Amino acid sequence: MVNDAVTFGIDPAAGHPERMLALSYAPADRRRTLAALFALDATLAKLALGTREPLVAQMRLTWWYEALSALSAAAPPAQPILRVLQAAQVDGEALAAMIEGWERLLDEPDEAALRAFAVARAGLFRVAGDLLGASDLVEKAGQGWALADLARITARPETRASATRLATPLLASACKWRWSGTGRPLGALAHSARMDLVGHSAPGSPARVGRLAWHRLTGR
Repeated sequence: MVNDAVTFGIDPAAGHPERMLALSYAPADRRRTLAALFALDATLAKLALGTREPLVAQMRLTWWYEALSALSAAAPPAQPILRVLQAAQVDGEALAAMIEGWERLLDEPDEAALRAFAVARAGLFRVAGDLLGASDLVEKAGQGWALADLARITARPETRASATRLATPLLASACKWRWSGTGRPLGALAHSARMDLVGHSAPGSPARVGRLAWHRLTGR
């Protein structure tokens, strides 16, 4: 993931040590594209949450929306994330739809906006699931992960509280079933997000790494 951060100009793991571990569970020939998907998500998060001027954030998100929407129709700009995604023939329009969710966060989001955000951002899990050939029900896991991660990175206390409340039942459900072998990178992300919510020791701690290793082995 260190090399990926250099290649893509942003850390696909977004500073979360267990995300690097979870993504490493993917087959070797899928890891680079999977890293590009999460580098895209990290980029959108930085634009939506880290840009002080909403109008500037909107303009930058619109650029990504247009670039992703055109991914299957024309050569992308000289942008490494886009180049890797196009080479893997991922669904650019499905990824572009994620941006509608991030746009919901440019103003103080209410519960309806957070739910819409979760559905849109879960497109990351849907596309990643297709890439991995996963047969799992990735929708709830993706929504729960999206909200739990938002609770981790937002500076707004009200948003953090609401996102945590909405994420909790979604991740509880996603962590009950046995994940397929191909879906375990995403299952590991769901388990990691759930441990974040309940404060199950620090990310990257031996207990948490051991829990993720058990998931990789058993799917539970």
